[in-house]
Amino acid sequence: MLLHHTTLGTGAPVLFLHGFLESSSMWELLKEKDLPFKAVLIDLPGHGASDLGEAITPPSLDYFAQQVMELVDYLGLERYYVVGHSMGGYVALLLKELDCRCEKIVLLNSNFWQDHEQKKSDRIRVADLAFNAREHLIREAIPGLFWKHSAADPIVRKLISEALKMYAENIAYASLAMMIREDKKNLLVKFPNDFLLINGAHDPLMPVTLLKEKTSELNVRVEWLEESGHMAHFEQPEALCKLFAEFLS
Repeated sequence: MLLHHTTLGTGAPVLFLHGFLESSSMWELLKEKDLPFKAVLIDLPGHGASDLGEAITPPSLDYFAQQVMELVDYLGLERYYVVGHSMGGYVALLLKELDCRCEKIVLLNSNFWQDHEQKKSDRIRVADLAFNAREHLIREAIPGLFWKHSAADPIVRKLISEALKMYAENIAYASLAMMIREDKKNLLVKFPNDFLLINGAHDPLMPVTLLKEKTSELNVRVEWLEESGHMAHFEQPEALCKLFAEFLS
């Protein structure tokens, strides 16, 4: 199974990995002319136009990473960078760990530690809701990720519409796969110059105090977007493009 993908621009390849309940269309506000590299926009397994395929059990993000590496093989990339939003950042960390071709990584509204117990319980609840109240789950979850946008805004409505096309099995698989991921702090300790963390100052899933605490002893670069929640690519795309161009060029 080859993951669905599109390519924009020219230059050094940068893989763009979306988050949970999203697809590669989430990057549509990033302008090709502002990105001095070749952007490979990927639909992760079970999202967008990519099937879940013969996913391994129990659910694991390692499967997502393996599928991305198969695409990298197909594209013949000798080296590449990654921008990973939320869940996509978790996959990016696995690529850094498993694939020597993976160099710089941008963790966008993402993190490098494993879920605490309450968060694990929330992931299980999401998997259950995917089968029993899928539409309610999606309509409630997505608007809350934004700082300024409401459920009535066209951007939010489009994201909800796309997420409603996802199968319950795919939603549950991704949620449970995130639940069992491991801490990857060792990668940021070993390769501090290879990481850039970008977070919204109003991200409901990533409190400023928590990220500052987790990175206080790390020599990694952290950037804050003051007018953004969890969806920085929609809320401050121009600022993001500048940070991407600076770090990945």
